[in-house]
Amino acid sequence: MHYTDIVTSFLKHDKKILILKRSQNVKSMKNLWGGVSGIIENNEQPLKRAIIEIFEEVGLAEHEINLLKEGKEMDIISPQYKNHMWHIFPFLFGVSNIELQLNWENSDFKWIQIEEIKKFETVPSLEKVLLTLI
Repeated sequence: MHYTDIVTSFLKHDKKILILKRSQNVKSMKNLWGGVSGIIENNEQPLKRAIIEIFEEVGLAEHEINLLKEGKEMDIISPQYKNHMWHIFPFLFGVSNIELQLNWENSDFKWIQIEEIKKFETVPSLEKVLLTLI
């Protein structure tokens, strides 16, 4: 079994969370909704990668986010690749600034109530990852 280490972060403002729609330009999971995610490179710390991904994908700098919770790591079976699992490091950050600047990886965003996640076509197990943080 092959494993890929990935961070998945949710941003929270008031009682809403941010979800992002993956663009046509990404390699996998096109047009599905997800959190702010990225592959952990080399031996970097997951929290460091999460902060980098938030800046790259939505334009919020480290001083604009506040770590609320680090969830328990989990493994998710990859539906795209045989004998492959994603090892997920979940994070929840609070934000006061909801003005976002999306990069090429995402085509849309929505601030939703947590229970609304069921209404969206998401990357695999997104709700499961989110619930580890609530």
